Amino acid sequence: MTDSLPIPLSPPLSPAQQVALVNLVRRAARAEILPRFRTISRAEADTKSGPHDLVTEADHAAEAMIARGLQRLFPHALIIGEEAVAAKPELRDKVSDAELAIIIDPVDGTWNFVHGLPLFGVIIAVTRFGRPVLGLLYDPIADDWILADETARARLAPALGAERPIFTAATKALAEMQGYAHVSLMPKAQQERLAPLAPALARLTALRCSCHEYRLLAQGAVDFVLSGQLNPWDHAAGVLICRQAGGVARMLDGREYDTSVTEGILLAAANDTAWQRLAEHFAPITEAQPTR
Repeated sequence: MTDSLPIPLSPPLSPAQQVALVNLVRRAARAEILPRFRTISRAEADTKSGPHDLVTEADHAAEAMIARGLQRLFPHALIIGEEAVAAKPELRDKVSDAELAIIIDPVDGTWNFVHGLPLFGVIIAVTRFGRPVLGLLYDPIADDWILADETARARLAPALGAERPIFTAATKALAEMQGYAHVSLMPKAQQERLAPLAPALARLTALRCSCHEYRLLAQGAVDFVLSGQLNPWDHAAGVLICRQAGGVARMLDGREYDTSVTEGILLAAANDTAWQRLAEHFAPITEAQPTR
């Protein structure tokens, strides 16, 4: 495994700005997210696209606080959040045209949050014309975060103590690979084509939280994340962090990922060999439905 990474002309955020970003997210978690954890009932949560797509007061309040802070820090940036896009879907289309955009997922894993599971996070992605250039995956419960930009290796930083670089997993045989697939978010036809492929793997599951799924991928605990729902607040940060930890992330058909991609299957894997093996294995998911 090599530490060499491509170096662009300049980092998207300076070190001081990165510290300010992390501190803003930590303050929002303490003020708006953690006080509501295990105090909000299922009956108090609203729904968006379906009965399992939940949103709470914590989502709205945290997003508003983070967005206000980001606009002060980066007055010329486009700031969008998951809940703002839910109210105005056209906001999403502006990201790909923005020289600097910052995307907020205020409570990723809201279903877990509502049901009292301490497996949720805050995701921040910075993009240039839709291409991820910085990612932050923050765990409010542990008060630690994974951060990377396109100039440096991904690193895990605790609230107390020194940060350390992180690395994706080494190459394995297909039968030894384990990872996450967002099966329930796929169309039924794709679910049917994916089901026969699962037994060839060591484990195929999901955490209902992209933040923690990408955190575990970047730290070498699992080998892949597979998703057909391409919300940029779920994936842009994780894609960048996966790559900067030594992994590979692109669409199953070989296209590069950016926020303008709205259809297809995104595969993030521990390394190029793993990506190639998994892409070949999962290829039947995208095959045309046979005529009956």
